[in-house]
Amino acid sequence: MSVLSEYAPWLAAMSVLIFASAFFSSSEAALFYLDHGQRRRLAAGKRPQRIAAALLADPERLLTAVLFWNLVVNLVYFTIVSIIALRLEKQAHAAAAGIFALVSLLVIIVLSEMLPKSLAVLAAARLSAVVAVPLAAAVRLVAPLLPWFRVAKVLSQRLLWPHFEPEPYLRVGDLERAVELSTRDRALLEQEQAVLQNIVSLSDIRVDEMMRPRTRFRLFRPPVALADLGGQIPPSGYLLISEPESDEVAGSIALKELSSVPTSGLEHHSERVIYVPWCTTVAAALETMQDTRRRVAVVVNEFGETIGVLTMDDVLETIFSPASSRSERLLKRIPIRPTSAGVWQVTGMTSLRRLVRHFRVQRPSSKSLTVAGVVQETLEKLPEAGDECRWGPFHFKVLDVDPMGQLTVELTLPEPAREDAR
Repeated sequence: MSVLSEYAPWLAAMSVLIFASAFFSSSEAALFYLDHGQRRRLAAGKRPQRIAAALLADPERLLTAVLFWNLVVNLVYFTIVSIIALRLEKQAHAAAAGIFALVSLLVIIVLSEMLPKSLAVLAAARLSAVVAVPLAAAVRLVAPLLPWFRVAKVLSQRLLWPHFEPEPYLRVGDLERAVELSTRDRALLEQEQAVLQNIVSLSDIRVDEMMRPRTRFRLFRPPVALADLGGQIPPSGYLLISEPESDEVAGSIALKELSSVPTSGLEHHSERVIYVPWCTTVAAALETMQDTRRRVAVVVNEFGETIGVLTMDDVLETIFSPASSRSERLLKRIPIRPTSAGVWQVTGMTSLRRLVRHFRVQRPSSKSLTVAGVVQETLEKLPEAGDECRWGPFHFKVLDVDPMGQLTVELTLPEPAREDAR
């Protein structure tokens, strides 16, 4: 009993340190286990939830602070363990000292690492709000040291591992293998691989290549009534609302998702749109749409003017449709249609990416993204019916220009290029 009373203060300190270590371990597991949807809900919740979302806004700062405090707690814990073990050994209790050290190690592993983290992921969102305030205080306490930690990290990377490169979060090959292992149905496997390829291609496609051009959608200025639609839903499925005193898109309404459409004041049911530059990728635009929970992105040029819109439905159709094209979505026409031997009819909206992939030829240099763009670029004027030009292996002849400026082009390939395409 005297031995126990002698070490009671040390054991009490160890209990506090075990609790502190469990707090930081469970906090780390809970916060970093949250998905994007849970983080968005935290950001719109009560004050502790907003604090948790703010901590996750700088994950490197948060993780550094958590690891620092966990390291400090564990160092103090094992220092106390060493002190007690040495005293027991001096008191001729060598076996007790060894058992005490081993039990102390197992206790901190189980009670401060394994158990807290396992429980934390089961109720990550709820626990994140609980630990947010004390964890924010802990991060603030260590904040003056964080710049020095970053400097030490950069120096160690450059001096010790100068050629170190971070491993990609996920490789396309990993996804392909996962798809192959997930099913034995050949048809389903081909469909899943096609979807995977479409998803990966979004990082190479610019939004101005997939958007609905400004001339291909109607814009309604508030106040908007149901009668203004003329009894028809816009082809995009979205009612686009402009600013009260300009022609810039301000909001959108997903008409297909409304259980009932009011007869007037439709603008009050709209949601804000996001704005993306013409040169951004569809993948980046999609990520922004998901993060902001918006379904329409307005594409603007370098002058801030609206040149088109990209909807969530357009992106999803591109991902899941076997052969999605903008011509089929907007013009209800096949983008590349053979008319006779060696002759094809092509819409001006057809992308050059689709064109060279269809004919299996190397893409000639061009600043344009569509057939209409490359025809205008080559002619150095606005195309008219009857104009002809050559671009790489392709010979274009403008057949028609509709009132909206959309071209219908006749495409022919010289014999050697046709053989290569085969």
